[in-house]
Amino acid sequence: MSGHREATTLLEVTNLSVSYKDGTASLHEVSFSMNPGEVVGIVGESGSGKSTLLRAVMGLLPAGGRYTGGEICFQGQMLLGNDTLVQNWHGVHGQRMAMVFQDSGSYLNPIRSIESQYVEAIRAHLPMSRKEAKELAVRTLASMGLDDPERVMRAYASQLSGGMKQRTAIAMAASLKPELLLADEPTSALDVTTQNEVLNQLSRLCAEQGTGMIMVTHNMAVAAHMADRIGVMLNGKLVELGDTLDVISAPLHEYTRKLLNAVPELEGDMHD
Repeated sequence: MSGHREATTLLEVTNLSVSYKDGTASLHEVSFSMNPGEVVGIVGESGSGKSTLLRAVMGLLPAGGRYTGGEICFQGQMLLGNDTLVQNWHGVHGQRMAMVFQDSGSYLNPIRSIESQYVEAIRAHLPMSRKEAKELAVRTLASMGLDDPERVMRAYASQLSGGMKQRTAIAMAASLKPELLLADEPTSALDVTTQNEVLNQLSRLCAEQGTGMIMVTHNMAVAAHMADRIGVMLNGKLVELGDTLDVISAPLHEYTRKLLNAVPELEGDMHD
C-alpha cells in the first residue's frame, strides 16, 4: 500500500485506467474520492465509460477488460495498486460493497424462490440462523415499499413485476448494510412512478444506514435529485466533478452544459 490513507475517506480512485481489446468504452486516468454516506451521481451518454467505472471499482470488469493503471483504495484498504495491479477485493464484496444493476431482476435465479436465494445471500455474509435471515429479509423488503413481503418471499422471479424484482434486488443488497452501494442505471427500465419510488427508497437507505452510493445515470434530473455531487463522463474521462448545485447552476464544461440543456426544467426546480 502506497502511504497511509485518511480513514475518513470511503473511496479514493486515483488515475484509474481500463482498456478493452475490442475498443469498448474504456477509462482514462479517472480520479475522485468520496466520504462515507455521500451520494455521487455519475452522468454521461451511453458509451461514456460510466458503467465501466462502476465495474472497475467493484472489481468486476467484463471479459476482455483489464486494468492498465491507477489505484483504488476503499476505507484505507488498497484494492488495486499501481505498481503490481494487485487485485484485492476478497472480503469486500457483498457486505462492504454491493452493486445494483440496471436489470437486477435478471440476476435472480428463476428456478428458486426469492426466499431461498435471499436467505442464502444473507447467511453467506452474516452469522445468522435461517429464521433470523428470513426475518431480516422480510423487514428489508417492507422498507422497500413492497406491500406483502411474505408473498414476495414465496414467489419466483417470473411472478414479480420489473419494479418488484428491482426493489427485491436492492433490498438484498441493502440487507447487508454495505458501506458503499454501486448503482448502475437502477431505475431506467422502470415506469416513472416506480422509478420515483425506487429512487426515494435508495435515498432513504443512504440516509438511514449511512451508506455511500455511486449512482450511474444518463439522466441529469435523476442525478440532481439524488446526488450530493455530480461527476460528468465523456469518452472515458471525468470532465467535471462538483457539488450538485454548482454543477447545475454554473457548469464548467461545454458537455455538461449540453446535458443540462436537454433538461430545461431542471434549473428552475433547483432554485425554487
